[in-house]
Amino acid sequence: MGNLRRVPVGIVGASGYGGVQLIRLFMDHPDVEVVYVGGDSSAGKAFGDIYPHMAHTVNLKVEAVDVDAIASRCEVVFLSVPNGLACQLAPKLLEKGCKVLDLSADYRFRNLTTYTNWYGKERNDAETAATAVYGLPELYRDRIAESQLVGCPGCYPTASLLALSPLLKQGLIVPESAIIDAKSGTSGGGRDAKMNMLLAEADNSLAAYNVGRHRHTPEIEQICSELAGHEVTVQFTPHLVPMVRGILATVYANLRDPGLVRDDLITIYRAFYRNSPWVKICEAGVCPQTKWACGSNVCYIGIEVDPRTGRVIVMSVIDNLIKGQAGQAIQCMNIMMGWEETLGLPKLGFYP
Repeated sequence: MGNLRRVPVGIVGASGYGGVQLIRLFMDHPDVEVVYVGGDSSAGKAFGDIYPHMAHTVNLKVEAVDVDAIASRCEVVFLSVPNGLACQLAPKLLEKGCKVLDLSADYRFRNLTTYTNWYGKERNDAETAATAVYGLPELYRDRIAESQLVGCPGCYPTASLLALSPLLKQGLIVPESAIIDAKSGTSGGGRDAKMNMLLAEADNSLAAYNVGRHRHTPEIEQICSELAGHEVTVQFTPHLVPMVRGILATVYANLRDPGLVRDDLITIYRAFYRNSPWVKICEAGVCPQTKWACGSNVCYIGIEVDPRTGRVIVMSVIDNLIKGQAGQAIQCMNIMMGWEETLGLPKLGFYP
């Protein structure tokens, strides 16, 4: 049953892909009303001028970012801003009683030195950062429910960690043997113009990038270490695929017990995710495709065991802008508000 009142929500950084996904998803959310969209670079513009396809449904102007104004009107605030900005806004918003969900990297790390080493920004909000919860509901649902500040995961870590978590938590693999080979559509790079994202550059081509130094690596390692109970290093290689949406993470790892077969692991995964409405474990022999998840908040997982090498191979697909970004943030908000986790989120994408 929906609420009698609709909760007022604000989005800072509404003009990017994360922001526009949030607004689209909120239009189907029964208990939320978007009352503020902000962003200094497009302040004063009608949202429908930035995204003309929404002009007939979204009657909002982009406003300058003013913490007092936001806090006076919004109960929940989503920060869909570049890395390094959320850590300036969140402490003030929390102080004024808002719940905050950060879609950037600022509140994903328990150790701010790790953040500074990988993102190059010094921080002075250690007290605030210590209260942040990592926003992967399938692992941290109870913590999210109690939290005022959630650091929403990156898209690659979401797909990778959902594939790895049961293996690490149950001690089924040699953690250091884990290799993540991941591929993303171009929307993962955001809306700003970048040469490698041009159609002439990206189309009919496939390439790895940031090999051995992608910023999502320490985020993945942090959670893997927590699950394994000791420091874990993983090999993570991202690739750019000439499509708009979707992530496929293929994870390889050495099994501790060479006697485990595929059906055993499917049973283990289904038990691990039995209370997770957004994770679907495929039938034996089925390899999930990014197209299945496109437009939905679902993560599809396929599992294989190669008895010749003693390795498990897990394939995980998500829509990078929904389960990998805006949809997951809304999933976290639903939990923070004590609502059904599935409220207002798309259960099936468009196919084909």
